[in-house]
Amino acid sequence: MSSIDSGAARLHVLVMHGPNLNTLGKREPGIYGRLTLAQINERIVSYAAASNCEITTFQSNHEGALVDFLQQESAESAGIVINPGGLAHTSVVLRDAIAGTGKPVIEVHLSNIYAREPFRHTSLLSSVCRGQITGLGWRGYLYALDALITKGADSPI
Repeated sequence: MSSIDSGAARLHVLVMHGPNLNTLGKREPGIYGRLTLAQINERIVSYAAASNCEITTFQSNHEGALVDFLQQESAESAGIVINPGGLAHTSVVLRDAIAGTGKPVIEVHLSNIYAREPFRHTSLLSSVCRGQITGLGWRGYLYALDALITKGADSPI
């Protein structure tokens, strides 16, 4: 599959948001922007609809809830976009859950994690993700969707 067309079946993608992303728009807007998570999700869903893509969004401040969601929902999805927040730097459990899905996953970070504090420079998740988009703000989610939609779930990037 090289791209999605209007006659194709709808592609279903999970978009996951980790800890503290529920405070977007209020928390450090100079780093993370002024849009709320609800506004970002609206933009993601609208953008995806134009490509015949259905989105399920999920946010949790709890590692176990993110793992549960992956285990319960990933089988019916073509791919996953995840902004793990700070869990990118600490969570072997989330890394293993992502690897266990067998799905293409794109890791997204609103800020450039490599231009910030040294402890943020390492992502434990990136080795099990198809790609990583960092530092491009909320549009990073759209670029991640583009990667999944235009390349297709079964095609390596």
